Amino acid sequence: MTKTPLSTDVLVIGWGLAGLVAAAEALAAGKKVVVIDQEPRTNLGGQAWWSFGGLFLIDSPEQRRMGIKDSLELATQDWFGTAGFDRDEDEWPRRWAEAYLQFAAGEKRAWLREHGVGFFPVVGWAERGGYGALGPGNSVPRFHITWGTGPGVVAPFIARVEQGERDGRVRVLARHRVTGLVTSGGAVTGASGAILASSGARRGEESSREVIGEFEISAGATIIASGGIGGNHELVRAAWPARLGTPPERMLTGVPAYVDGSMHPVAAEAGARLINGDRMWHYVEGIENWDPVWPSHGIRILPGPSSLWLDATGTRLPVPLFPGFDTLGTLAHLRATGHDHSWFVTSRQIVEKEFALSGSEQNPDLTGKDVALLLRSRLAKGPTGPVQAFLDEGADFIVENDLESLLARMQLHPGGDALDIEQVRREIVARDREIDNEFTKDAQIGMLRSMRGYRGDRLIRTAAPHRLQDPAAGPLIAVKLHVLTRKSLGGINTDLDGRALRADGTSIDGLFAAGEASGFGGGGVHGYRALEGTFLGGCLFTGRQAGRAAAS
Repeated sequence: MTKTPLSTDVLVIGWGLAGLVAAAEALAAGKKVVVIDQEPRTNLGGQAWWSFGGLFLIDSPEQRRMGIKDSLELATQDWFGTAGFDRDEDEWPRRWAEAYLQFAAGEKRAWLREHGVGFFPVVGWAERGGYGALGPGNSVPRFHITWGTGPGVVAPFIARVEQGERDGRVRVLARHRVTGLVTSGGAVTGASGAILASSGARRGEESSREVIGEFEISAGATIIASGGIGGNHELVRAAWPARLGTPPERMLTGVPAYVDGSMHPVAAEAGARLINGDRMWHYVEGIENWDPVWPSHGIRILPGPSSLWLDATGTRLPVPLFPGFDTLGTLAHLRATGHDHSWFVTSRQIVEKEFALSGSEQNPDLTGKDVALLLRSRLAKGPTGPVQAFLDEGADFIVENDLESLLARMQLHPGGDALDIEQVRREIVARDREIDNEFTKDAQIGMLRSMRGYRGDRLIRTAAPHRLQDPAAGPLIAVKLHVLTRKSLGGINTDLDGRALRADGTSIDGLFAAGEASGFGGGGVHGYRALEGTFLGGCLFTGRQAGRAAAS
């Protein structure tokens, strides 16, 4: 095998959003940069390319135009109430949270606008909480959808890196898999590893690990931006915390297979401290992709708040575990049921107004910046094209005109044998009865009526409350839901410059981390729970911090 010696000012390991931002910042500071990744170049942009493009902003013009009153103080209350920091090792994550909140309330939007990033005018309301004012959840809508979704977020940073290539200041090396960090005198001076065989795999497809050579790159600074562990179910199960019950026997995968956590042990071997590995973010509204790209490919339903949510036995989930309210609370509750799936029971009218699908490829109107398609798909009658495709082709969807036919097919569906059909019937009938009651005691119906006071929900996100069995709202739809792996909330412990820290709190000269590899900052900026729109934003902020610090 041949070993290719290279040297550079800044080495970036991983070409996802955090790595691209770090590389762009180092370039802006006049440094030479090498960017490496184990995948073929078709995957430039990494996991962020597949995202819905949601970004967390505070007191933005988009919020103010929608009549939303937000502030740094309110967002700080929400963040810390959601994160639940309670460990000694949360010192740096707390500091990162404070710094990120300042960024989200300050220059984040203007900085992105300078890069040509725009936003859909209606602000979404994710992770609504439903607890007390100091509990988890967003008090106001803060989910800003990027015009162009994930590809629109990564595009300006890809452009900067590719311009650097043309100028001879950047080398982008595909199929380079890091297996070790090179150290000298306690400092990290580069990385070494295996060169993998060329691959024709399309974006997101699993690629081979055939080794054809070796490499070593020396660098003044090395930035790990390699992502988390969500594509590696073995690692997810090994890290699964007891507070979330037992890990599912079967999960869907919300990220490509290359999100494998391979750099975590490499960083630890060089002395970096890994913290909060038991904190993770997985969704419970996963559906099997009828047109998969990677193994066990799942898509998340981004649900509005109206669907009736039942566990595998047919029992309604407790207050406030309504769709879109508390992701991790719902996950913990469902894991205690002893089943790996749950159900939405809903209507076509709810689906066409409230069902969005995660992923850039599932939102061609927003991703393609196609205003005409957006108006047709979001405001016209009927589900969007991608949602209709799942209704037609998806293995997890059951569509029937009457309740008894729906119940019969649910019972025959894989996993449906666990259902108490009489209980399901009672839940649906009782819920429908409460819709007709102006003075309902049903907390979900009360929340629905309240939410429609927000213009954005009333316009495109929340259906008018109605009986599920109302023929005018039909047909009835049942959706089988699975656990969908997604994000690591822990990672490499870093200071506010992104410098990797040892167990004693000292920094490792020459080594930095950014993005999900660093728990989006400090080794766990979200604590136990996230407010949504904070993952891409965490990649932007940590990449910017690490890139600037590495260049200096």
